[in-house]
Amino acid sequence: IKWVAAANLHFTLKFLGEVQNEATADVCARVIEAASGHSPFPLVVHGAGAFPRPARPRTIWLGATDGAEEMVALHRSIEKALLPLGFHREQRRFVPHLTIGRIRSGPQKADALAGLIEKNASFAAGKTTVDEVIVMASFLDSTGPTYQPVGRAPLTGDGL
Repeated sequence: IKWVAAANLHFTLKFLGEVQNEATADVCARVIEAASGHSPFPLVVHGAGAFPRPARPRTIWLGATDGAEEMVALHRSIEKALLPLGFHREQRRFVPHLTIGRIRSGPQKADALAGLIEKNASFAAGKTTVDEVIVMASFLDSTGPTYQPVGRAPLTGDGL
């Protein structure tokens, strides 16, 4: 398992892929506009799981309980705001999650790992307040990803 470095832990609201430098300002402006309609909210990180499923894990994650609906609403607002820039809606259902590890090798110990994931399905990781969206650039090299903030979008609304 390749564990995600603590400094790289984040909830992804929308993955954009390759973005040209000249489009970054427009992306940030659209995200700021989308975020401004949302108020800060508490987020409880709770539960462990795996994609595509615990029996065949490729990604290990922590889920969200309180605040998950707000995350989904924020995701929808950001997707809608970015449509005019050519970023399409995700076809899969958005599931707020915090990726904590990626499986590097094959299924030789998949049963043991699936058991650990299921055993920790009710893991309580803590609570935080979501009060901004950070637009990040990511750069991949042989040691893994490096993230750099390129814009900040405070949640300043009265709620939706």
